[in-house]
Amino acid sequence: MTAAVAADLAIASSALTKRFRGGQVAVDHIDLAVPRGSVYGFLGPNGSGKTTTIRMLLGLAYPTAGSAELLGVPMPDGAVSVLSRVGSLVEGPAFYPYLSGWDNLARYDAADRSAPPKTAAARIGAALERVGLSAAAKKKYRNYSLGMKQRLAIAAGLLRPRELIILDEPTNGLDPQGTREVRSLVRQIAADGITVFVSSHLLAEVEQVCTHVGVMRTGRLVFQGPLAELRRTAAARIVVRTADVVTAAEVFGKLGLADPVTGAVLGQQGEEGVISAELGDAEPERVCAELVHAGVGVRGLSVESPSLEDLFVGLTGEGFDVER
Repeated sequence: MTAAVAADLAIASSALTKRFRGGQVAVDHIDLAVPRGSVYGFLGPNGSGKTTTIRMLLGLAYPTAGSAELLGVPMPDGAVSVLSRVGSLVEGPAFYPYLSGWDNLARYDAADRSAPPKTAAARIGAALERVGLSAAAKKKYRNYSLGMKQRLAIAAGLLRPRELIILDEPTNGLDPQGTREVRSLVRQIAADGITVFVSSHLLAEVEQVCTHVGVMRTGRLVFQGPLAELRRTAAARIVVRTADVVTAAEVFGKLGLADPVTGAVLGQQGEEGVISAELGDAEPERVCAELVHAGVGVRGLSVESPSLEDLFVGLTGEGFDVER
């Protein structure tokens, strides 16, 4: 990686690896490249190594091998100098249940030796307003909803000006309303030019919020890039409904269409009278004309692309929760 490329990255790692005692490899030589100003979705099934990676990035765990940088500063050696520019929420919020939201943030801010005490009240008020909790500032934390608790944790990360926010499963356990609130907050943070790195196993967060994605599978990074690039990795398939699938298959072969499958439409097995294949560079109109010319009775013809869920299943070998 060149110096110019590294300067444009909020998070960068090289062969980052974590091996636990007993030989279990939780993170296996991953090379993260998170562009500044992006909303980067760090995706994978539970247990794929996401939280362990985040803990190494923040200096909460030491890598077995490899290296990582936050905002161009090596971690964990540069933690003292860079973490004041980074907000984070890892493994759920932890606050005093008997204190109000305001008082909890005041305790949190007081523990930050680099935070100026004279501006604490103004910064706490601004952070609460930013996450929509001004009206609940004096309410005890134990009476907060799950969504409010997550937003308070994000507010704690916004007490100081930040260049990077790292969120580990910020909508985990939330109801649909709480999920929408946190998702909206992520958009607002990103709109201010802050890089957001959010781990999740929920596809809705990716589709609606993220600009870039990294997909984990059993400790390995199996895809990384813009969300649009991930979509382009999917091959469109032409789907033909006909009683004569045998002749249709011969036509597909003549046209050089790859991966012909009968009785299946995008993973839905068992439908009779259906044949599909990767369309490639062929034009659907020509495929239809060749089928008709060969005497195939075409009851229906369509071009279909795999959903984002299909792509993730193909990359990880496991399903994801589509929504909560």
